[in-house]
Amino acid sequence: MKRAKALLLHQTFKMDHRHSERYTYNPTLHWNPRVEDYFIKAYGAERFSKISEALTRPSCYSCIRVNTLKTTSDAIIEKLLAILQEARLQCDIDELNIRSNGSSTAMTRDAKQGSYFDELKCHQVSNDCEGDPLQFSQREDVPNASSQSSLITKCQLRGLDYVLFVKGSGPHKMPFGDTSSLKEVIVSRKCAEAVLRGAKIFVPGVLACSAHVEKGDTVAVSVAIEQPNLDKGWAVGITRGTVLQGQQTVDPQYFERSGLYIGQGIAMMSRAGMFRVSKGVAIEMINRVFDLPSFNDVLEGEIFLQNLPSIITAHVLDPQKGERILDMCAAPGGKTTAIAILMKDEGEVVAVDRSHNKVLEIKKLAKEMGLSCISAFKLDALKAVCRKNGLTDSFSQQCENGGLGLAYKLYDTTERMRISVRMKLCHLTIDAMRSMIKLVNKNLELMEKQKLVSKTNKVGVFAANELPQVEVDNEETNEMLDINKWKNTQKLKNGPGRSQSTGERVELSKGFSPNSFDRILLDAPCSALGLRPRLFAGEETVESLRNHGKYQRKMFDQAIQLVRPGGVIVYSTCTINPGENEALVRYALDKYNFLSLAPQIPRIGGPGIVGSCDSLDGQSVKEWLRPGEEELVQRFDPSSPIDTIGFFIAKFNVGQKDMTVTAIH
Repeated sequence: MKRAKALLLHQTFKMDHRHSERYTYNPTLHWNPRVEDYFIKAYGAERFSKISEALTRPSCYSCIRVNTLKTTSDAIIEKLLAILQEARLQCDIDELNIRSNGSSTAMTRDAKQGSYFDELKCHQVSNDCEGDPLQFSQREDVPNASSQSSLITKCQLRGLDYVLFVKGSGPHKMPFGDTSSLKEVIVSRKCAEAVLRGAKIFVPGVLACSAHVEKGDTVAVSVAIEQPNLDKGWAVGITRGTVLQGQQTVDPQYFERSGLYIGQGIAMMSRAGMFRVSKGVAIEMINRVFDLPSFNDVLEGEIFLQNLPSIITAHVLDPQKGERILDMCAAPGGKTTAIAILMKDEGEVVAVDRSHNKVLEIKKLAKEMGLSCISAFKLDALKAVCRKNGLTDSFSQQCENGGLGLAYKLYDTTERMRISVRMKLCHLTIDAMRSMIKLVNKNLELMEKQKLVSKTNKVGVFAANELPQVEVDNEETNEMLDINKWKNTQKLKNGPGRSQSTGERVELSKGFSPNSFDRILLDAPCSALGLRPRLFAGEETVESLRNHGKYQRKMFDQAIQLVRPGGVIVYSTCTINPGENEALVRYALDKYNFLSLAPQIPRIGGPGIVGSCDSLDGQSVKEWLRPGEEELVQRFDPSSPIDTIGFFIAKFNVGQKDMTVTAIH
């Protein structure tokens, strides 16, 4: 009898343990097997395991950059505290209203941790933290983490007090209670990653839902993550609109979502509504595994939500007033605007991106932040250097010989005037067109006097992209100025994209002259394997990682041509892949003997990786950093105490150029 009772208790304990493990957030990050082997060789199994685990969680704080040209850190702190307090009160009111309209569940927000908003009552702004730039750089489950840290703190690094940290919390255990009648919702991976950063659940993110979910019901929220399939690929395996049965024997997704519960929410519409409409908030989260405040559309123009390493990158570039800076892959414009603010909006920041809509985003952000020194162009960074021929050769030679003078000033003027004036491509009024052509020709006359260009029988024909592209001869100009012929011409809309409804246009660029920038930031497109939270990494293959490295080297080659002797290049990525980080540094130093690694200020990241590793194709050995170089780069490890995304920064000083380079294979 006693033995039977003991066995029953043991079985009950196992069931409770499985139950507690199921309704938790404990994801395993899936990698392509060959990529995983490569990273284990690079980092070691233990360190890579810690990195993988950290990537599945968001940072425990939000990082905010204050626009110091408009406001101050202290003013923003007061505004944010008021916003957070108001948000708490509004959430409580909304919760009561929803439940009074039919919810059968009595669980409240305070059933979880109850500590995040409580700190609003005892908030203090502290400025006496020593050493650690984050006053709350550890998670709640790490020993010695201070429970009395301020909710909003200033960065303690010198010169970075305009950077604010807003404390989050987690991971928290979800109080699901009796799960026998639990109603559930499964969301997509991308949706879940946004929710872990503080977002709401919108209709397109909902994949599956329990039957009979009504508005006001409390639901458990889990995430569907890609799983290996029979084709040796990855697939989610859930058709949108699937009805969740909730029983192990009849629910095919029952085991797949075990350990993937990200919180609880209140349904803002019925199950039928979630799959009938195309937009709107489907679930309002009330209990989150990680609680981070959302600052979307908050204090626009005064603050910018940005990862700490990205802010550090702008400082490492060290832009000075009056300089000409190039941000080669600028979207969405965070680093571009950070650079402009550090320059006090004095000088020129040229931002380029190959996407039309992303260029519009950069322009919009610059306008919101009140920055006038930013010029944004549509340009592929792989084609950033213009071809040298004819008029360009003469102009470039003036720059290369150091005779910038009038040539540089004219270059700056004409660069801002870049536009095509073919009537069929532009939206100018006739008067505006006449004025523009007159101004272009005046610049031509000045440049002709300085022997920078030769005479031309066309109206403003330039042979290179750093000058205005006015490709119309005199006869065609007269034809265009015929008001009667063109008075009914309507504006053309842009191609497909968000800008089509407004007809917004962006300026195109065909590249820039060699040696025409003082400093260049190349925040290169990469595998983004340092971004977090990340719930799946299997999409990156050995081939895709190798291709990233090839493109990055080509972009760096372009940057080398564009920066002047004595200038600076900063290279950065948001990936943990040494093949895109240390390997690029090795490539640059070996190929260009006039480059040298420069010390970085500020420095809060860790050292780079010294040594070598088998190449991704396994056919050769790739060297990374050599002893002594590791302390001149910054590598941000997502599993480190400062709790950032994975990131890498290298800074190069450019000496007197010798374009006789070493072939690198």
